[in-house]
Amino acid sequence: MDHHWLPFTPNRSFQKDPRVFVAADGVHFTTHDGKQVLDGISSLWCVAAGHNRKPINEAIKKQLDTLDYATAFNASNDQAFKAAEMIANMAPGDLNKVLFCNSGSEAADTSLKVALAYHRARGEGHRNVFIGRERGYHGVGFGGMSVGGIPANRKVYGSALLPRVDHMRFIHDPVNHAYINGVEEVWQEDLLLELENRILPLHDPSNIAAVIVEPIAGSAGWYLPPKGYLKRLREICDKHGILLIFDEVITGFGRLGCNFGADFYGVVPDMLNFAKCVTNGVFPLGGVICSDRIYDSMMQANAGAPEHAIEFFHGYTYSGHPVACAAAIATLNLFKEENLFERAGQMGKVLGDAMHSGLKGLPNVVGIRALGLAGAVELSSIPGAPGKRAFDIFMHCFHHGVLVRPAAENIVICPPYIVENANIERIVEVVADAIRKHA
Repeated sequence: MDHHWLPFTPNRSFQKDPRVFVAADGVHFTTHDGKQVLDGISSLWCVAAGHNRKPINEAIKKQLDTLDYATAFNASNDQAFKAAEMIANMAPGDLNKVLFCNSGSEAADTSLKVALAYHRARGEGHRNVFIGRERGYHGVGFGGMSVGGIPANRKVYGSALLPRVDHMRFIHDPVNHAYINGVEEVWQEDLLLELENRILPLHDPSNIAAVIVEPIAGSAGWYLPPKGYLKRLREICDKHGILLIFDEVITGFGRLGCNFGADFYGVVPDMLNFAKCVTNGVFPLGGVICSDRIYDSMMQANAGAPEHAIEFFHGYTYSGHPVACAAAIATLNLFKEENLFERAGQMGKVLGDAMHSGLKGLPNVVGIRALGLAGAVELSSIPGAPGKRAFDIFMHCFHHGVLVRPAAENIVICPPYIVENANIERIVEVVADAIRKHA
């Protein structure tokens, strides 16, 4: 216990009450002391098909025995090409070119670099301003933190964040739209007026490289956009020649009952970032799916250069890792064979109904938001101790056999797509008891 520094964890508290998993199967973990814990968060949005899935395990073992690793620079491997083709075929519109990396954080930074390189290739290198959104999350790289809008993730690193970044308003109305169950809420207020009337004129649209958003603000606590918000954002970006990047590390690969959030909302971005569910969480893999227009512009800009000249100076040692890509191929095949995206949509209705019927009206509950197979219950804050109520509820749930996620003043529930009705009932029941105990 002396040497592992846990990420995004109160380590002093953890040392007093360790929570160590030693095995997992289906929708359950086994802890170091032999207890069963129901995985109510797909192990941080990753394990969509459930734990210990044999087709994925076997694909990894086979790949290790065939080709364990190969460089991605000036060469590649067959699994990378196959995985890229499968992912591109799932993506909407003209999103056909896949740049692989290892995580959502790397995907965010990669997409920002692509945006800068694309505009420079077109002779508009002055486009170097990025627009994110308040309480957005785009990983922990310096680029992702800069466009991200979660204060605690930014405050220690302010001196090193990108200088030319602005943020749109957060997408939350706690008064008129506190309770949402499987629908797109219609707002009277236009949240994007600020983008058009303040942010764009302030920087001049001709200087802006890209806008990056999560279709749904997942890490902040599953905050849902108003109806038509993303379509209007697409129109604004098109009007001013600004690239639109969707960070779909959480919404990608089935969480909303379809391939991507872009499909759910009917909006095709210029780039789409992915990670997590693409390998069912068993092997690190992320990436950016770019439009043909971006790729073609980068190639054409180098048409007169020597053939040995590199068009885009970016990549990672493990880009398109053959074992990671084999895991992705097996995972995507499993999703299709078992109709797991469709199942996620169906079970999402069960989860939303269960959360609203079982948690609404309980002490300190000020909102519930559910869409797709994910939901969050928002709690009133303890004066002088922000986040404590949610953390105490998380701890209570863990000790009663259910893993949920505390996110600021929210408790987030996002189980694997194979979850059963009884599992959802158990999760909501334990969360409800915890809310009452910590009233």
